[in-house]
Amino acid sequence: MHVHSFGEVAHTYDAIAGQYRKTKHLALQDQVNRYTLFQLAGDLSGKNVLDLACGEGHYTRMLKEAGACRTLGVDISPAQIQRALEVEKSEPTGCRYRVADVSDLNFDCQFDLATGVYLLNYASSRAQLLSLCQAIANALKPGGKFIGINTNMALDPRHYDSYRKYGHRLSSPTRRAEGDVIGVHLNKPDGTEVSFDNYYLSPKTYEAAFKEAGFQSFEWVSPMVSPEGKAARESGYWDTLLRRPPMIFIKAVR
Repeated sequence: MHVHSFGEVAHTYDAIAGQYRKTKHLALQDQVNRYTLFQLAGDLSGKNVLDLACGEGHYTRMLKEAGACRTLGVDISPAQIQRALEVEKSEPTGCRYRVADVSDLNFDCQFDLATGVYLLNYASSRAQLLSLCQAIANALKPGGKFIGINTNMALDPRHYDSYRKYGHRLSSPTRRAEGDVIGVHLNKPDGTEVSFDNYYLSPKTYEAAFKEAGFQSFEWVSPMVSPEGKAARESGYWDTLLRRPPMIFIKAVR
């Protein structure tokens, strides 16, 4: 098993920043991921929000527009943060950004809400996952909430190729051990894919890491489809995704 460094993730996203941006058009991103995230986040009015693994600020800006008082986006990739700053300069929203390794964060304030869109699935060992969970806990106020989107570690790999019509597929060995690579492949508008690696850790490992980091509660939440997403597609279109979702949401309270 190769235990990677988070620095490797930075190099990966520096290299694919432009390609990854093009996957944001997927209906999956808007009608499932965004919708579920904001359903779980609740009312953001006056909230201090931390967006971890923010990339180019896609969700950071949405969180601010949804009423957050302050939003800070953090990402390990300088290229992604550079793009976020360019967007902020041309279309000011008041969002702030920082290049940093989430597992090594220190703040002079605590946040009401932290989000992590495909953050934790880059941990390839229990120790790495725990370091991320502890950093998130330290960044939150008592009673503060973490909402994450994660590759669904409970999904049987035999179903990994079932999501092509949603522009999304996964790949891995049928029998997975802790730290094994899960390949993530997303469609671009030209029909080609952009690919990168996530890492398998069992759901029990996740639950234990959040508990050890000091979170009061932890739950897995299945994705939801927006009313617009349902109306835009034929009956049954989302059934495969909802029955055996390739992604899962995490809701935890410090």
